[in-house]
Formats: sequence, structure tokens, C-alpha cells
Amino acid sequence: MKVLINAYAVCPGMGSEPGVGWHWTTEIAKHCEVFVITESEFKEKILTEVEKLPQKKNLHFFWNEVSPEVRTMCWNQGDWRFYWHYRKWQKRTYKIAKHLCEQQEIDILHQLNMIGFREPGFLWKLAKKKNIPFVWGPIDAKEGFPKGYLSALPLKHRLFMQVKTLISIFQLRYNSRVDRAARRAAILIGASPESVESMRKYKNCRAILINETACTLSPDSDSQETIEKFSDGIHILWCGKIEIRKQLTLAIKTLGELLRKERKVTLHVAGSGDTAPYKSLAKSLNIEGNIQWHGMLSHEEVQTLMKKCHLLLFTSLAEGTPHVVLEAIQNRLPVLCHDCCGMAAVIDDSIGRKIAVTNAEGSVERFTAVIENLTDSPEELLRLSQNCSERRKSLSWEKRAEQIVELYSLALSEKK
Repeated sequence: MKVLINAYAVCPGMGSEPGVGWHWTTEIAKHCEVFVITESEFKEKILTEVEKLPQKKNLHFFWNEVSPEVRTMCWNQGDWRFYWHYRKWQKRTYKIAKHLCEQQEIDILHQLNMIGFREPGFLWKLAKKKNIPFVWGPIDAKEGFPKGYLSALPLKHRLFMQVKTLISIFQLRYNSRVDRAARRAAILIGASPESVESMRKYKNCRAILINETACTLSPDSDSQETIEKFSDGIHILWCGKIEIRKQLTLAIKTLGELLRKERKVTLHVAGSGDTAPYKSLAKSLNIEGNIQWHGMLSHEEVQTLMKKCHLLLFTSLAEGTPHVVLEAIQNRLPVLCHDCCGMAAVIDDSIGRKIAVTNAEGSVERFTAVIENLTDSPEELLRLSQNCSERRKSLSWEKRAEQIVELYSLALSEKK
């Protein structure tokens, strides 16, 4: 089977969108011959790592370069100027894809990433012309930030989130290219339960739920030792980019409640961003001595920190499927999160706990209650950690590839 994949972001050894692009394309190449059109920022890394892969003969990369200025816009999340350049990139990608389809007998066209629904590219248009099954996703298509949490935000951030939500709903309802891409797709994949519901609600299309990220299984995965020492209290990890949608404030307030109830807890905060307002909050609660600020860590350093902690507290309210949650499961680190976004489909009671999305006060109260229960029952934390061993196998990249190849086959059989 020959598959042409449109993946703007691809890079080995990274998380987020570049990691999604790398893992999906290289895993699919174990089953199919894959032609990838991508941006060339990480060209040298890609070419170096591809040479190490047993399936390298099945991987063909084609480069569509943007300027350094556009790359900066891309990595500066929230810079709306990027979408204008990204659409131009998609138009050039369409021409490259059209040329490839004239040279190769392409069986499947797959629009992979970026996973945001706003820019569906133009492969759907080529699919119509060439009568080739079009696959789109996983896509992240949420309506916006939960209303119950807006009142707790500073005015500037509250207005930003409200405007962004209105724009998202407008685009979901009225963006004609999103509509045509969704309706043209032989297979439509949602990255989260909310994304699947949005496609049903706004496009009257059935989407299949498959999270965009997965677990990497290393040779020593099952030999990893489980942390069993609680003598100095429970160590909780918060990890991610420090920005408003990640809601670090909830983690700090939860820590304050736990310490007020005389629980022995240390919060580890890892990630880049402006920590000043959060440190100020911790100081006002007189809990700064119970927080370790690690700053931006390398991928390897994050894995090491995960092995030293007992619980990942993931407070975010606006995500696709966070890569850090899957990495926690890889490292047998139980997860406590909101019952929303992609983590809602990943975390269950065998490996963690989920709380309802209500409001800021409700989240702090529920997070505190769950952690209290776990500190009273350390054997339950150990059970959750041990259960991660089996769960990560079903969430592996290998399983993701098997799922998507089955869907490719289904799309081809329906075409016939």
C-alpha cells in the first residue's frame, strides 16, 4: 500500500507536533510505503535517524521549506499570523502531492498534522480529482476553554479565551474548507472525545476516536523499578509549558490545601514560561518551600524526574492529547487530571484518576480529595503504577500504526 502523508511538523526525539509526525510516519512505514511531505527545519535530524530504521526503504521525504521568520511564528503558539503562511505552505504541498500522484500509484492520501482543525490543507481536493481515499486526522476540534473557569482568570486572559472560543465555534460552523475536507474524508479521526463530538455537531460527520500521540516502548520498559519510598512524603510532578490554559494555578492552590491539612507533599514544576505570578501565588500561600522549580528540562531529564515522583498532576483544560501524559504512563507514573480533552480517553481508574470539569474552586477541592486519599493509601499508588505496565502496551505507537493501517484497508475496500 502506498500512502502519501501531509505532515508539516516531523522530528525525531521530540514531543508535541514534531513527535506526532515522526512516530506516525515511521510506524506506518513498517506496514506501507510512505511518501511524506514536510517542512525542512529538521531535515538533517530526519535523514540521520531514518538511516537507522529497518523500514528506511519504505520512507520517502519531500521538503517544503518556510523562512526562519515563519518558523518562529509557528513555535510562538498564539501567533495568528502563522496561519496565513501555513495556508500558503499547504497550497505548495498540494502541488507537490499532485506531482507525486502523477509519478506513483498512491493508494491513500492522509492529512496528518498540524492537528488543529482550522487548516485542513488541500489533499481532499486532490482525492476528489484522483479518486483516492482521503484520511484526515487525528484532528483537535474543541469549541474552547470551559466557561466555569473563566471567572478565575485575569481579565486579559479571560477576554482572550472568550474571543478564541467564539472564533473556534464560528470556524467549526462556517469554514467551508473544513466542511469540504470533513465531508470528503473516507476516514475522519478525532484526537479527543470533544473533537469527535464537534465533527458530529457541526459537520454531521462520524469521526473515529484515536489519540494523536502514544507510548514509546523501550527494551527496558518492564524491568523499570517502581518507586516505593514515601518516607519524605509524596512527590507530585506538574509538567508543561507555563501558560494560562495549563492552569498551574490549580496545582499550587491544591498544594496549599494539602499542606493546610498537614499532608507531606512536594510539588515539582517543570516547564518553560513566566513563573513570576505563580511564585508570587505560592509566596502568598506560604508554601514556596514545598515547590521545586526545575525550569525547562531536556527530554531525558523529564524522564528521570518522572521516575522519582509518585503522581503526575495534569491540570490543563485545553489540549489535544498531551504527550506528557503518555510519557508518564511509559514511566509508570499514575496521572491525576480533568475528565476532558485527549487525556479523558487515555486515563482510567486502573492507572490514575479523573475529576469532573466544573470550576476552579471545584477542581481544587476534587484534586485535594483525590491526593488525600492516595497519601492515606500508598499501596493504591503502587497498584496504579504497576498497572501502567500493561496499559502502555495498548497505548503504544505500534498499536496506533496497526489501527491506522486497518482504517486504510477499510477505506480502500469501500472505494472498491
